[in-house]
Amino acid sequence: MRPTYAVTELLGDGIGDELSRAIHALADALPIRLDFTPVDLSLANRRARGKAVYDEAVEAVTASKVALKYPTVTAEESPNAVLRRRLDLSVIHRPVYTIPGVPTNFRRELDLDIVRIATGGTYDDPGRAIGEDGAVSLRIVERRPVREAARYAFGLARKTGKRVTSASKYTIQKATDGLFEAVAVEVARQYPEVSHGVELFDALLGKVIMAPEKFQIVLVLNEYGDFLSDMACGLAGSLGIGASANLAFDPSAVVRVALYDAAHGTAPDIQGKNLANPTAIFLALSMLLYQIGEIAVGQAVKNVTLDLLREGVRTRDLGGAESTDSFTAAVAAEVARRLAPPPKP
Repeated sequence: MRPTYAVTELLGDGIGDELSRAIHALADALPIRLDFTPVDLSLANRRARGKAVYDEAVEAVTASKVALKYPTVTAEESPNAVLRRRLDLSVIHRPVYTIPGVPTNFRRELDLDIVRIATGGTYDDPGRAIGEDGAVSLRIVERRPVREAARYAFGLARKTGKRVTSASKYTIQKATDGLFEAVAVEVARQYPEVSHGVELFDALLGKVIMAPEKFQIVLVLNEYGDFLSDMACGLAGSLGIGASANLAFDPSAVVRVALYDAAHGTAPDIQGKNLANPTAIFLALSMLLYQIGEIAVGQAVKNVTLDLLREGVRTRDLGGAESTDSFTAAVAAEVARRLAPPPKP
């Protein structure tokens, strides 16, 4: 009897249907059972049902505790922003690393875990005009999401043996960034075995390019994390090949809800052509498997996906000859082989 886990599947637009089929084909090859509950977040359904779609999504994700989301069109609203607000997803974890087969001008190996506070900063206030020649916005930093992000970053470091660097402009933004760094130091004291360094954010951007091996887990405020994620993805060769986790926590700092998604968009130009690259959504599934405690299965999904890319088994966007279906079949077969129980003597 295979262990069974409930997973909410947030359906999207464009190539979302093809990515969903790829996920189900891969899931069928796993030694566990993922019991998917689909919720249709496509633009057409959002326009037809309005707020009820998000009510359904929030209820399903809260019940299952983990969700996999496909790309969605941002029109009247951003589904990602709505879900972050409704589910109190206060932290984003974005691993960025060199992926075989992705062409890049950056010749160094990159392996970076960006832990970003997903609320506050200047993003929570659109600002307002002051007369005709000025404008102002309020920058907001709150202790709770900073503490949640810091605990997650240091917990990740404890599990992986990595170092944590917190980065901000605490010398200039003394109130907001000063609070961020004070909370980071406070949390760091609870993890004495974890190495913790502090960098000014502008200096960090240059240092990541010059010496990426010095940085492993980087803890940052909202807009800084946005900037750093895009820069790191650009160094790795693509803004859209990776995956991320959006996390909410209970009062004891345990992950309460985790939503995993691919960083790329809906790619309507290749919709229905069997050309979509499922790499990012497979890496998102790998992160989800880690969260539910299936570490070996999650490692197998990630390692097989990257190993096949390294061997030249790639979709056309990466210079290969594989379709969505054939790449998925290759990953599923190899994952099943690696996770198969050893033969009985």
